[in-house]
Amino acid sequence: MLRLAWPVVLAQVGIMLMGVVDTAMVGRVSTSAVAAVALGHIYWVNVTIFGVGILMVLDPVVSQATGAQDHDAVARGVQRGILMALVLSVPTALLLIPGELVFGFLKQPADVTPIAATFSRISIAGVVPYYLFFAMRQSLQAMAKVMPVVVAIVVSNFVNFALDYTLIYGHFGFPALGTQGSAIATALSRWLMFGLLLWLGWKQLHGAIVPWRPESSRVAPMLRMLKIGVPVGLQNWLEIAVFSGGAVALGWFGAVPLAAHEIAINLAALTFMFPLGVSAAAAAMVGRAIGREDLSAAKRDAVAALAVGTGFMTIAAILFLTIPRALAMLFVHDPATVATAASLIWIGGLFQLFDGAQAVATGVLRGTGDTRVPMLLHFAAFWGIGIPICLALAFWVGLGPQGVWWGYVIALAAAATFQLLRVRWRLRQDIYRLQIDETNEFVVMEA
Repeated sequence: MLRLAWPVVLAQVGIMLMGVVDTAMVGRVSTSAVAAVALGHIYWVNVTIFGVGILMVLDPVVSQATGAQDHDAVARGVQRGILMALVLSVPTALLLIPGELVFGFLKQPADVTPIAATFSRISIAGVVPYYLFFAMRQSLQAMAKVMPVVVAIVVSNFVNFALDYTLIYGHFGFPALGTQGSAIATALSRWLMFGLLLWLGWKQLHGAIVPWRPESSRVAPMLRMLKIGVPVGLQNWLEIAVFSGGAVALGWFGAVPLAAHEIAINLAALTFMFPLGVSAAAAAMVGRAIGREDLSAAKRDAVAALAVGTGFMTIAAILFLTIPRALAMLFVHDPATVATAASLIWIGGLFQLFDGAQAVATGVLRGTGDTRVPMLLHFAAFWGIGIPICLALAFWVGLGPQGVWWGYVIALAAAATFQLLRVRWRLRQDIYRLQIDETNEFVVMEA
């Protein structure tokens, strides 16, 4: 599990680091710039997360086909993933246009809204490569070929840092573009990330992409993939929307709480990349085990993934609880922002273990092809429990920004409990291999 997970984790951290670097570098411009980039990234994540989740259907489809050594099914899955990425890019780009209307409706600070809206519109240039990168990344992870992903992300992050330095502050003869420079740098880096992955992973992807199979464009199998992928997209959005909704609520308290939230959530999201990477590794390993009809291995892989993911998050929790102020000062030096961010980081330390457990559990379930019930469980935890408690603690009890974060703790604890119980139940049942091109969605496998 560790051998497969560490490069996937590095890839997840690399994707997250683009946003972290953007935030940290505009932090030297102004607090309003930090808040604007925060809103821009939050908007981007909420608009793109659904499509990314749909593309995660490639985890069980490609991994189970790989385990079964069904090369035709692998090729059809990869090609359908590419088509889905291109189609998803259109509505995503359209949704990124009306930033002023969205931020105005959400009553965000007037000095931040136009900057964040411009950031979002510039980000449209990176939508197509972002989705194509994810389609190919999920495919390569399912095949256990992850080093091309790591190299592409590492190189792109160095380029993003260099472009941020150049375009935000105006070095090497370029004008100082501030937050707009940050958005341009990230969009260009996403094109580089996709191009490098295609080039470096071509040896593994060539047989799955060439020749193009006419059956890959058939509507019925594509709809069956959507039937599995859409719940993953909804599940991802249900979770991220709660954290983004918290950012909106903190925006009502002013630019300082919003900037502090962005710092704290960036750190929490950065540590979350480890269990999220383990989750992807678990989906691939459990899926391949099911494909080769080895249910005992699938169960061992699930246990190993949970141990690795929660073990790391225990270390992260200790750091958050012991040095929250030092972590906040990595981003900004404004005393008020640092104090607020430190208080939120400390609370974030309390939910690290829960966050890791629920992330890995959903990856295990995705590897088995189980996506609809986990989505409903996430809805119950985050929307049935999390949102009401966040709002009640922040406004009714009067805890303010800290109340929102205490609501996160309770929501993630509920999600972890629900998903772990689902894993326990699922691994006691007969497992089915996904057969997208057959009349039936699943084919029963001997236990």
